[in-house]
Amino acid sequence: MASSRKLQPSPKSPKRIAVALSGGLDSVVLLDTVCRSQAKSKNPALEIYAFHIHHGLQKPADDWLLFCEKLAKKYQIQFDFRLLHLGDQKSGGNIEGRARKARYEALAELCEQYGIGDLLLAHHQNDQAETVLLQLLRGSGVAGLSGMPSTRDLKAPNKQITLWRPLLNQSRAELESYAKEHKLKWVEDPSNQDDVFKRNAIRKQVIPRLEKLQPEAAANLARSAALIGESQVLLDRLAQIDGKNIYEEEAIAIKPLKTLAKLDSPAANNVLRYWLKTKGLAMPSQERLGAWWHDLEVVKSDAQLEWMHDGQTIRLWRGQLQVAENQTGQWVFKSIPSKSKKPGLSAVWIKAAQKDGLISTKARSGAEKLQVKANAPRRTLKNLFQENDVPPWQRQAPLLYVDEVLIAVAGVGVSYPYLVHSGSRVWPEWQQTAN
Repeated sequence: MASSRKLQPSPKSPKRIAVALSGGLDSVVLLDTVCRSQAKSKNPALEIYAFHIHHGLQKPADDWLLFCEKLAKKYQIQFDFRLLHLGDQKSGGNIEGRARKARYEALAELCEQYGIGDLLLAHHQNDQAETVLLQLLRGSGVAGLSGMPSTRDLKAPNKQITLWRPLLNQSRAELESYAKEHKLKWVEDPSNQDDVFKRNAIRKQVIPRLEKLQPEAAANLARSAALIGESQVLLDRLAQIDGKNIYEEEAIAIKPLKTLAKLDSPAANNVLRYWLKTKGLAMPSQERLGAWWHDLEVVKSDAQLEWMHDGQTIRLWRGQLQVAENQTGQWVFKSIPSKSKKPGLSAVWIKAAQKDGLISTKARSGAEKLQVKANAPRRTLKNLFQENDVPPWQRQAPLLYVDEVLIAVAGVGVSYPYLVHSGSRVWPEWQQTAN
């Protein structure tokens, strides 16, 4: 659910950045440093946004939203927020993990909406130390122990977004000192005091004891994460080399992967982990990875296989592993340049249909037919899906109708009789919602 109470952005601003603002000490300090830096540089070409994610899990969450909105108004910057629906904390499952994933999706959506390519998060040195300890307790490998990277890409359908963590080298004590010096105010999340969450227990009980045993323990843990991160970069590079004949566009070929596993099991694991990483999925546990390899050993070459992992479905089909894409999204009509020879739908026709509410998206009923080529008969969608090698789980593709006539099918094509080669034209494209 999206809501907005924001200033009107300047259409002349060539550069926009955003700060994820929770209202806590860390993000308030980050926002203040960013705004002070802009004020000193007197750069009118930079426009700053503050994005707040309302999780709806705490009673005072509405107050935090108002606090962040007022803070953005004080700094005279743009502001917007998203309200998430995650259920209560007693509903079971990993509420922390679900909230984190939903938060990043919402932030990516906001960045895409406002054309923002750089998003700043306020994670600091102590957060990094906590992350490393959590990953150690989970028995994580190199990828997990490398902690949070200082920069990474944030997945969005139509926008290249870079996520930055500029405070990773700063301790919480240093942030508190800065806030005190500049007389900053912030809000406190009571859930941060609840030891039922492992991260809170590590923050309040484990790290203080480690600091007594070894001064600068948090800083040293964060430094180790950075060094391990360098090792992960090398492992990723090795995976690209070893997987040269294994990676096939969006999929991974099983036969050469199993061949590599027989020769070098760690290398095959590294190839598989890197592929999951490129798909934005979490690293599997050693037990889960072992179960996958067992499945791959016993499954027949022409059989289908399905795994659930990190909220997504991984399927084996025709000798390839693929992450099954969701079918949520919307049809968009992209303009075709006037000089292009590419045919399209009449822009005038589509605009009139939109105005009259004649455009709709429907699911398959089983009897649809479509003509996608000149001088070709209308074919059933079943045949067209087979010809286009569309996996079975993607054959419930969304269908585009204009005035109750089937015009396009995602993954298949557009109705040829309705295409025009001149005049103002548009092309229908199914846009997936970010996972």
